Amino acid sequence: MATLRMLPVALLTCLLVGGRCSGQRAGPVPLVMWHGMGDSCCNPGSIGYIKKIVENKIPGIYVLSLEIGNNPVEDVENSYFMNVNKQVTLVCDKLAKDPRLQGGYNSMGFSQGGQFLRAVAQRCPSPPMFNFISIGAQHQGVFGFPRCPGEKSRICDWLRKMLDFGVYTKVIQERLVQAEYWHDPVKEEEYRKNSIFLADINQEKGINETYKKNLMALKKFVMVKFLNDTMVDPPASEWFGYYRSGQAKETIPLQESSLYKEDHLGLQQMDKAGKLVFLSVAGDHLSFSEEWFYTNIIPFLH
Repeated sequence: MATLRMLPVALLTCLLVGGRCSGQRAGPVPLVMWHGMGDSCCNPGSIGYIKKIVENKIPGIYVLSLEIGNNPVEDVENSYFMNVNKQVTLVCDKLAKDPRLQGGYNSMGFSQGGQFLRAVAQRCPSPPMFNFISIGAQHQGVFGFPRCPGEKSRICDWLRKMLDFGVYTKVIQERLVQAEYWHDPVKEEEYRKNSIFLADINQEKGINETYKKNLMALKKFVMVKFLNDTMVDPPASEWFGYYRSGQAKETIPLQESSLYKEDHLGLQQMDKAGKLVFLSVAGDHLSFSEEWFYTNIIPFLH
């Protein structure tokens, strides 16, 4: 008979927390959530509310709403000023040490939290992520200032010029979260060379076969796009589309991009296998009803 010292760490952990170690899950699949810019893990008016309704709808589910920092204030500040790669590393370590997640989990990211969780899926396959739901996430980045009223606004133009002036400098890339997924379609070469986060996870600095393998291991990759989004520029980014290279007016869908055609991330194969799910909401950024959430999102959490 094996002693405790001889048992594998994962099996011992499973036993200690009372889990079913034969491969069967004791309860619902756990859920990991990552909030967006300017939010915190437990804001009762936003992601804290989502956590509550998921727990009410799926009794017994373990929901981990990620807090980046030691308290909600640090969590909000870090959504602007903590290097994204450091955030992802921190989260990967946290998930690997959580005994309740060792059998696998589903994930749901809101706005920028969506592309951050995708980085977790690509970089950290253990514990395994099953279904990944991105709600209003900017998978091809942004080329506009949040809540800017429109392309013709002089304020929008000024803000864009200021971001464009130094967005790809090392100091800005290392310290401003939104700069790390700023994608200038007019300066693609500069973007690919100097983007320290988005260009990496989108295989634009080179091909990392592990990223592709890990993302393709997902059962479902669900992308939610808000049809009247005034936060994300362009909204097409929420479905992995973006501006056609060289200009900032015409957008193309994922299926017309080189990322898809050359299948650097495996998205073409996932699409053909029915693993990609494209959902839309006729509302502004992160604006949806409980009824819509219950009907369209809850089924992926079971």
